[in-house]
Amino acid sequence: MASQDRRSGLERRGSKRYLVIVDIEWETTYGRQAGALSDVSVGGCFVLSSGEVDDGEPVRVFIPLADGMKVQFNGKIANHVVEIGFGVRFDPISADQRDLLANLVRASEAS
Repeated sequence: MASQDRRSGLERRGSKRYLVIVDIEWETTYGRQAGALSDVSVGGCFVLSSGEVDDGEPVRVFIPLADGMKVQFNGKIANHVVEIGFGVRFDPISADQRDLLANLVRASEAS
C-alpha cells in the first residue's frame, strides 16, 4: 500500500502556525519526556520528539517561562510521524495561555 504524504491535501488547520524553536516537556500515559516546539498556533502545536504517542491520546505540553516556571497546555495528539514528532490540538486555552503563545512568537521572530 502506498503511503500518503501527510502534508498533501487541504489545509486542516484553522489557525495560522508560527515557526518557533522552544525546548519543552510533554507527558502522556507513557510518562514525561523532553521535546521541542517547532511551530505553534492558538489551536495547537507540533512537537519534535521521538517518544511514543497514539493519535487521539491526551497529552500535556509544558512550556517554560523566563522565571523557571512552566505553563501546562492540555490537548490531544492530532497526528504523529514516528521518530520525528506529533501534532497537538489544544483543548480550549485561556487568555493568559494565548498571551504566552503570542510572546513566544514575538521572541522567535526577534531572534
